[in-house]
Amino acid sequence: MKRLLAILLFLISSAAVADITGSADVIDGDTININDMRIRLNGIDSLEIDQICRTNGLIWHCGVEATKAMRHLTKGKTVTCIGNTADQYGRLIANCFVGDLNLNATMVESGMALAYRHYSLEYVSQEYLARQAKQGLWSGEFIAPWYWRKGKR
Repeated sequence: MKRLLAILLFLISSAAVADITGSADVIDGDTININDMRIRLNGIDSLEIDQICRTNGLIWHCGVEATKAMRHLTKGKTVTCIGNTADQYGRLIANCFVGDLNLNATMVESGMALAYRHYSLEYVSQEYLARQAKQGLWSGEFIAPWYWRKGKR
């Protein structure tokens, strides 16, 4: 039974492990679909769509804006995602590109996502640049998405 379960888990996880190219359907600021494959952008964590932020005392829908930013980057363009692992939900974990533009890095550098240090340090320098320039989230107050998902709102 244990062996059968191990084989089944291997088959499920390897089904999501592949490089993929096509037009992207944006789910949110760090998740897209290409050709019916769900892809989670590696090393970044963007706001949940319902999240709000505050800048200069004004509330803005930063989760919606992060999703719009990803849509703007991918609309009408061919997206290539390169990855070799799947997460616990079967999503391909990948670095995604439009031509030479790294979408993961761009989302963090624009302040629409954070470097997800729990899983990767790959985009920490882009987060530093966004913070210094007060881009996106860094222009005011926000709750990191990993805390927001845990109910710390």
